[in-house]
Amino acid sequence: MPPLLAFIGRRLLRGLITLWFAITVTFLLLRLLPGDPITALASTNMDAATRADLLARYGLSDPLWVQYGKYFTQLFQGDLGISFAQKQPVTEVLLARLPWTLLLTASALVVTVLVGVPLGVLAATRARTALDRFVQIGGVVAQSLFVPSIGILLLWVLGLQLGWLPIGGAFADDVYGMAWYGSVALHLILPCLSLVLVSLGSYVLTMRATLIDALGEDYCDLAKAKGMPQRTVVWKHALRNALLPTTTLLGLQLGFMVGGAVLTETIFAYPGVGRAIYDSVTQLDFPVLQGAFVMLAVTVVLANFLTDLAYGVLDPRVRAS
Repeated sequence: MPPLLAFIGRRLLRGLITLWFAITVTFLLLRLLPGDPITALASTNMDAATRADLLARYGLSDPLWVQYGKYFTQLFQGDLGISFAQKQPVTEVLLARLPWTLLLTASALVVTVLVGVPLGVLAATRARTALDRFVQIGGVVAQSLFVPSIGILLLWVLGLQLGWLPIGGAFADDVYGMAWYGSVALHLILPCLSLVLVSLGSYVLTMRATLIDALGEDYCDLAKAKGMPQRTVVWKHALRNALLPTTTLLGLQLGFMVGGAVLTETIFAYPGVGRAIYDSVTQLDFPVLQGAFVMLAVTVVLANFLTDLAYGVLDPRVRAS
């Protein structure tokens, strides 16, 4: 088998195992939550017969292993079940919200890269200067930020006190046409900024450290000895190798942002999958929770798979190993 196909096969198998493990853990954890959906959706005063009938109707009276088997059978058929609370197919519920989560996480990821790479390069090329120390301190502070804390702070300052940006939702209800897209962009700024601020620090610090190492390699010294300008050495020679670890970090950052989106969307009432997870927890809506975690797990596993492929393209040694 060609090395590239073997490389892709190994990564794909690892991704499928990771996905199965995530789905299984989610299934088990939801059933360890106190209470049950029937109590959450109906009344604590219902009689035993009615309660037993509802549990049987939703398959919650079956043994755990039977529920697990039925769930995976439906999952392989592309059926995520019916929402207990909304009485709609889970697929329809989540697909209506998925574009908003993808918009939020993709925007935050792009901004993180566009800001993080130049800042990391700037700090690395001016190592041990006041600017470098400032960037390092800012990176450490950013790493210590917590999504809800920075989200609430931004909401209070930029939204409530200064009134510069809308404080909730994904768009204004009374706008149409091109103005609607402008409204979507304005509503996106605060939740996106919250995710960027808490993820930017690690990206900048990793970029700085790897670029400093790359600039110390022999091939960079040789390029300098040939009289190449510093800018050419940095951007054409050192940066490609420095991007290898940050490419891996990019896949990890997506997983972090997907998790952060649950908190961010809740704070800003953003109508994405994260907000659906929060609402479903209060209602113990197992099908929506399971479907949301499956969808997010697939997104993260796929992103890491593509990151592995990109790493293999950038560094042929990875494929050979």
